[in-house]
Amino acid sequence: MLCVVGDVAGMTYLDNIMYVVCEESSTINLYDMQTYEKLSSVIDIDGMRNPRDMVVCHSGRQLYIADLDDCIWRVSADDHSQYDMWLQTGYEIRSLSVTSQRLLLTPDDPPRVLLLYSTTDAAEIGVVRLPEYMHDLHHAVETTRGTCVVAHYGTSQDKLQWAVSRVVTCCVALFISRE
Repeated sequence: MLCVVGDVAGMTYLDNIMYVVCEESSTINLYDMQTYEKLSSVIDIDGMRNPRDMVVCHSGRQLYIADLDDCIWRVSADDHSQYDMWLQTGYEIRSLSVTSQRLLLTPDDPPRVLLLYSTTDAAEIGVVRLPEYMHDLHHAVETTRGTCVVAHYGTSQDKLQWAVSRVVTCCVALFISRE
C-alpha cells in the first residue's frame, strides 16, 4: 500500500514512475509503480507555490502542473531539471486534462467554459462553452473521440444535482473564438 503524507493535489504516471504533488508544495515526489516505494529523487520546482492538479503527456513526455498562482508549469519527465512556467493564465485552474496535442483547462473563472491550449506553443486554440445550468465545474477530460466529459453541479432538471455530462465535440470548439 502506498502512503503519501500531505494533501495530494495531483498525481499521474509515466512508464514505471508515479508522480505525486501535494498542496502548498514545490516538490514532486516520485514512486516506483511496481513496489510503491518512494524513490530517492524528487523534482523541485523553484517558484511553484500551490499546485492544484497535474497531468502527463505520454507522447511529449511532459508533466503539466496547475498552480493556484494562475499559471501552469511544464516539467520534462526525462530531465527533471528542465522546467518552466509554461503558461500564465490570469485565472485559477480547477483541473487539467491532456492529449498528445492539447491541454484542456477547467478554470474556476470564467464560468461555464473549458479552454483548450496547444501543447506545442501554449497558444489558446479553443473555447468550449457549456450550458447555463452547468456551474461549479469540478473536472473535465477530452476523450479519444474528441468529446469532453465534465463533472459539474447543476442539470437542466435540477440546479442542485451533481452530474457528469458529455458535451460538445472539442474539435468543433476549436473554431469558436473567445469573446
